[in-house]
Amino acid sequence: MTARATKRDRLPRYYKDALAKKQKEFWDYEKLIVKWGKLDDYEVTQKIGRGKYSEVFTGIHCPTNKKCVIKILKPVKKKKIKREIKILQNVSEGPNVVKLLDVLRDPLTKTPCLVFEHINNTDWKTLYPKLALSDIKFYLYQVLKALDYSHSQGIMHRDVKPHNVMIDHEKREVRLIDWGLAEFYHPLTEYNVRVASRHYKGPELLVDDTLYDYALDMWSLGCMLAGITFRKEPFFAGADNVDQLYKIAKVLGTDLLEEYLDAYDLELELEVEQRLGKLPRKQWSSFKTKENAERCTPEALELIDKMLRYDPAARILPKEAMSHAYFEEVRKQK
Repeated sequence: MTARATKRDRLPRYYKDALAKKQKEFWDYEKLIVKWGKLDDYEVTQKIGRGKYSEVFTGIHCPTNKKCVIKILKPVKKKKIKREIKILQNVSEGPNVVKLLDVLRDPLTKTPCLVFEHINNTDWKTLYPKLALSDIKFYLYQVLKALDYSHSQGIMHRDVKPHNVMIDHEKREVRLIDWGLAEFYHPLTEYNVRVASRHYKGPELLVDDTLYDYALDMWSLGCMLAGITFRKEPFFAGADNVDQLYKIAKVLGTDLLEEYLDAYDLELELEVEQRLGKLPRKQWSSFKTKENAERCTPEALELIDKMLRYDPAARILPKEAMSHAYFEEVRKQK
């Protein structure tokens, strides 16, 4: 029998006190007084995307004629908008994090817009298959840097996925974007599990484990690494949340899932338990094929294994991952 973990055990190895060292205004976004920029300084040029909470356009900053990205937020609670602005103000200067340039508001509709630096991104579906192993290592290392920085500031991204990692392959620049679901990490706080995109949701979200922390971002990045390494994107392609957990259990097995649930006093709903049944654990090497063999190095498989663990406390964190053997050549180049 595994000893039951207490609430006190539910703390990350790094940065658990990050916010305790900050002034309250750093994280108390509800008190944020937004200084709005001049709407007339910008011109929208082309629509480039849309999400659940926003529409995204390329634009021009008229006084400088510089390209930018304008994210027009859909009507949501004021609190959520303030949280996104506050988090962006806090992480914007961090390594490989998208820069927030301005915050605007339409005086008539009161619609808020966020203005960001422009990145000449190559769509990941086109880019990932062409990347050399050295490129994959380099770009993932840059994302780890961004995550380590945001975690050191007491912030979880909660939506790491290929769509939110912008890569300018010519300049070899990376930006972690879309901090709309990000949240401040206060130790032993219960958080909403309806975050992240389905194929990148950590098991903690799928079993309603509300006491999660920064390790959630590492699961999502682990899904990205597995997808790129095995040339199978998304790696866990569930049709809904129950199926997502089933797809994960088909790889990691149900024994370790039961151990995790047992350790933290969590229970699956009966229909979910029945859907999963008993599943054996697969070896990571079993995903190796002729097509992906050059990416499936022992170091890659070991790092994937350390990222994709049911128990968030057993997952490698960015600071540790950056010193993993997989990134040795990136560290040498540095």
